[in-house]
Amino acid sequence: MPDSLAGDKAYSNSPCREYLRRRRIRHTNPEKTDSQAVRLRKGSRGGRSPGFDEERYKKRNTVERAINKLEQSRAVATFYDKRGYVFLGTATAATLVIWLRT
Repeated sequence: MPDSLAGDKAYSNSPCREYLRRRRIRHTNPEKTDSQAVRLRKGSRGGRSPGFDEERYKKRNTVERAINKLEQSRAVATFYDKRGYVFLGTATAATLVIWLRT
């Protein structure tokens, strides 16, 4: 079970947040603007805003961009390899190519 989760705005709804709280998983999801407007319109009944750690969210963006670069390799993106250790080798080779090009 993960210790923390950094998701995008699609996962900032109440059921997702409640599920993560029940499982005691820390989460960093930015609040949707329409949800924020509804909460503010309710006033004191709307509750407090969910915590949002901007620095953790920036790290999530960095990881997501790295995975997107990795998926530009066709063999990695299409999962042609049937065995896990072969796919791991393919992903490692693609990672080395990305590293050597930068």
